[in-house]
Amino acid sequence: MAKKTIRNIPKDRTAIPTQDADVRAHNFLEVSLGYRQEDAAVECERCLLCPKPVCIDACPVNINIPAFIECISKQDFRAAYDVLTESTLLPAICGRVCPQEDQCEGVCTVGESLEPVAIGRLERWVGDKAIEEGWFNKPFIEPNGFRIGIVGSGPAGMACAADMAKAGCDVTVFEALHEAGGVLRYGIPEFRLPNHVLDAELENLKKLGVKIQCNTLVGRLFTIEEMLTEHGFDSVFIGSGAGYPSFMGIGGESLNGVLSANELLTRCNLMGATEFPKYDTPLGLGNKVAVIGAGNTAMDALRVSLRAGAENVYCIYRRSRSESPARLEEIEHADEEGVQFEWLTAPIEILNDGNGNVRAMRCQRMELGEPDASGRRRPIPIEGSEYEFEVDTVVYAIGTNANPIIGQTSKIALNKWGYIETDENLATSINGVYAGGDIVTGAATVILAMGAGRKAARGMKAYLGIRDSESVYESDETNGKNKLFGIDRSERTFARVHVA
Repeated sequence: MAKKTIRNIPKDRTAIPTQDADVRAHNFLEVSLGYRQEDAAVECERCLLCPKPVCIDACPVNINIPAFIECISKQDFRAAYDVLTESTLLPAICGRVCPQEDQCEGVCTVGESLEPVAIGRLERWVGDKAIEEGWFNKPFIEPNGFRIGIVGSGPAGMACAADMAKAGCDVTVFEALHEAGGVLRYGIPEFRLPNHVLDAELENLKKLGVKIQCNTLVGRLFTIEEMLTEHGFDSVFIGSGAGYPSFMGIGGESLNGVLSANELLTRCNLMGATEFPKYDTPLGLGNKVAVIGAGNTAMDALRVSLRAGAENVYCIYRRSRSESPARLEEIEHADEEGVQFEWLTAPIEILNDGNGNVRAMRCQRMELGEPDASGRRRPIPIEGSEYEFEVDTVVYAIGTNANPIIGQTSKIALNKWGYIETDENLATSINGVYAGGDIVTGAATVILAMGAGRKAARGMKAYLGIRDSESVYESDETNGKNKLFGIDRSERTFARVHVA
């Protein structure tokens, strides 16, 4: 077979079928319908199988991307799944919601001349096939007696729990809400991430022996310190996320009809508000909804508002479309569905109807100046450009802050922004306690949170003295002399002998 080059591979990226925009704007069924087998086969032909693949290092969990794509090409789909699950517990999820264009696809060699290989779509296809076929890779697990507590069942907590369970630990995940999944459950609508996909991936976690305890708010029912003492956990991982919403501090934010995107999405995604009164959660969305912000969460809030019955939905953003932090695909889908974009527009006040409800926003037109610290061009107000914008509901999607409960109820060290401080191994100021994901870095992506969970697990295994095949080590204190049968005693890889 001839060597693959840019000249002889398919030039165009294989399109993914989607629901018609006029139809999907009124339902919560998944928008992107996924590749068929023949689509996946064609897209695999576009991968050059580079001898030095830069895409692997660009993936936060270092998936061997050429290897799993080559397996699909050979129609060895189970092998493709095996390659993926060496690095990720959630291929069907990450294939849907990770910003591949800024990670693996962003450095794809093919992308230097053509559109990059659709790595995310291929990962999703394998993940979906695994769910359909019931595939699961459970390694041999030798219990080691250590008990691990995980705070939060989002992507960081799930990844850490999986790695610690595989190492032989007894793992319990504590989730504050009544269903597991963290931001994957409450923050991402079903039209982007169906619940049955998340449920299937969570079921795989349980197959490793991980226990998930919902309705348990750590920091209120018990503290981190109590987990290590009264509850008997040998090590704890905190992945509680950064779900505390940000507001602008302008007038009128306390009016009825002002809410955060997190509240809107949680009510709809987790609490059934779009089916009120079948479910007990009301929504009270008006006919004219304005969402402030243009990131992925803003796109979700905009598109949920359409599906929840709003007649007009507006995206209010102080920069232009090219500076929007949302994925291009999400902006395009929102545009197709009827979202109206008010670029270069900043709200300066929310106006009262006289009865404590939102009547309108006072906005101001902006222009772009020189780049600021974020690297994007700074928005500058245009003098005399103020105008009123009639709306019933205002939704804030301008970022989040650290969940404050852990910091308020334990003696763990925080930085000046309220996020948990860690060292290079994600160890916190409390011995045996590690943290990762949004509670350490601020809001980031699903795959970065997973990478942090796995990194923390490596640190926890080293702390407990559990041998880690991915990071074999010797005790620096003994210079390797304190060994038993050639193995460092600190690794505790002894065999248990049962005497009759």
